[in-house]
Amino acid sequence: MSLNLDRRRAAPAALAVLAAALLGGCAVGPNFHRPAAPATSAYRPPGESNPVDAAAASVARRAPAAGPYAQRIALGAPVAPEGWTLFRSPQLDALMGRAIADNRDLAAAKATLAQARELVAAQTGQRYPQIGLQAGTGRQKYGAEFLGTFAVAPFTYEAVGASVHYLLDYDGAIARSIEEQKALEQYARSELNAARLTLTGEVGSEAVIIAATRGQIRAAAELLAEDRSNLRLVRTAFANGSVSKLDVLTAQSQLASDQTLLPPLYQQLAVARHALAVLLGRPPADGSRPDLELRELRLPRRLPVSVPSQLVRRRPDILAAQAQLHAATAAVGVATANLYPQIALTATLGRQALSPGKLFDASSTAWSLIAGLTQPLFDGGTLRAQRRAALDALHASADRYQQVVLDSFGQVADLLDALDHDAQLAAAQANARDTADASLELARQSYQAGNSGVLQVINAQRQRQRAELGFLQSQERQYLDTIQLLLAVGGPLT
Repeated sequence: MSLNLDRRRAAPAALAVLAAALLGGCAVGPNFHRPAAPATSAYRPPGESNPVDAAAASVARRAPAAGPYAQRIALGAPVAPEGWTLFRSPQLDALMGRAIADNRDLAAAKATLAQARELVAAQTGQRYPQIGLQAGTGRQKYGAEFLGTFAVAPFTYEAVGASVHYLLDYDGAIARSIEEQKALEQYARSELNAARLTLTGEVGSEAVIIAATRGQIRAAAELLAEDRSNLRLVRTAFANGSVSKLDVLTAQSQLASDQTLLPPLYQQLAVARHALAVLLGRPPADGSRPDLELRELRLPRRLPVSVPSQLVRRRPDILAAQAQLHAATAAVGVATANLYPQIALTATLGRQALSPGKLFDASSTAWSLIAGLTQPLFDGGTLRAQRRAALDALHASADRYQQVVLDSFGQVADLLDALDHDAQLAAAQANARDTADASLELARQSYQAGNSGVLQVINAQRQRQRAELGFLQSQERQYLDTIQLLLAVGGPLT
């Protein structure tokens, strides 16, 4: 009879549990929707790089064309995540492999992503009943006034059993918290991709700086050698009475001026080598000194560039901002769910006895089933203020996302313009070098024919070395801007 009564009493509770479980599919708060891709299909307005007035147009028509130094932008072409392979340099590939394997910042980003994954797993565990095992022993005495006329002597008890605690997620609070944690995991993944992309860009840039600086040092050293040779020739000419003391002082001044070129170049080379060693995970004193040459790096003539709608799906910083927006959206759901009642079920089943020998008798069985409801009634406005704060954080994340997208478009536009101008500058510097070559040859022929003095040859030689130095600097700028563009459009497409 008592068993049937227990079943009748348990039926409403079971129905309540079932109804709450059915409601568990609903989650309060806003649902996250991936931001729409931008409507624009270009990074720059049409004709932006054209001259803005007739005078500039006239000058532009007389300027040398970019010619062999121009790079073609393939808008919408597939972008390789390993952009550095476009330079087709085995030595650069080896440096990238070492950096990816040994860089400490990248290792820290990987560990942070692993931590985020475990936090998702930990939060997901809240969906399931929490089961625990309890065991205990103790000695107890009740006070005389507690049981009235019944006097109970001190006694020792033994207990062992299991407990189950389950929080009904009818409002989706747990689901939203898991969603938030998964969004933070995506943020950590995007940060890892950003760290990897940044690392490869820095390694490529330092390698280019090393290669270009070494070339500039050679050009500056050749210029100084020309200066010293010129000074000797002028002194000889002065001794023969064919030139004045002013010419000697001019040659000395040129040598002294050009001697200032080398110290900054050596410093630039040292800094780049130290930075590269650190990027490779080595102290500068222990790191190897890979010395590349610009001729070992092939400047990509065709550069694949993502269209704007693809860029927002592949740039790690945009994806990180999107993940933060997703987390902020889920946080609003969590704050909203905190306004609703919390329903929890707790059940225990175990054995209780006054002696260990009777602990497992059938009469020692003890159990409980408790359903609890907690509804906040007055909290001084705390919960609603927290929800409003979560909404404000959501709006801030949305604005930050839009700003990151705009910044990325601006960066790509700047680099596209920079590459156009780099190609023009490289062509101009090459033209200046070729003109200096021709001028030097004419000066030598004129000197041999006795139509000019040695100073004309000296000046032509210096102009030729100066032009070579300027050409190397323009090449360095073109390589560095190419690397920056590959970074700006890089990353895995999601």
